[in-house]
Amino acid sequence: MTLRLLISLELLLLAADVARAQTAESFFNSGAQFYISNNIPAALDKVETGRKLYPDDVKLKKLEELLKQQQQQQQQQNQQNQQNHQNQQDQQNQQKQQDQQHQSKQQQSQNNQQSQRQNQQVQNQSQPDNNRQAQEKQPKRPIGQPEEKNDGQNEKNQANPAREMSPEEARRLLDAQKGEEQILQITPPKSPENPNKPIKDW
Repeated sequence: MTLRLLISLELLLLAADVARAQTAESFFNSGAQFYISNNIPAALDKVETGRKLYPDDVKLKKLEELLKQQQQQQQQQNQQNQQNHQNQQDQQNQQKQQDQQHQSKQQQSQNNQQSQRQNQQVQNQSQPDNNRQAQEKQPKRPIGQPEEKNDGQNEKNQANPAREMSPEEARRLLDAQKGEEQILQITPPKSPENPNKPIKDW
């Protein structure tokens, strides 16, 4: 156990010596390489390690500031990209909902129109039956008999049942009929002139 502990301590001291052996310039060059390859976290880690060993190095300090600024810009850009992506997804979802609502309204409108057409067809089919039933309910009149006018006369006749005529009304009725007979008398035609008279034939 103590042997392993001693080996670990020796390795740590060796690593520290290796780190010390690296110059501030090597830390700067490694950080710059990572920065060029757009690996900002690795570059920043390398530069911060160099700054711990060489806190007064100006090049490492400036590179660290640049990397931190670049990292902040990347984070802002990532947040903006995420926000844009979220907005696009929201717009797509909203468009899908609108499309679904539009399709639903169209379907409902088509169903209503189809239902109206079916109702109209049912009404058209039942209308001849209603007309036929109405005709069957009307009393049939004999052929040749004129259609009775319902101007209230029938109701009047039903309201005033037949009553006996007074002698005065009877006399007036008879006088009226006599007058009509005199008017309608036909005068006999003139007698033929001479039945033996020859008829001219030319």
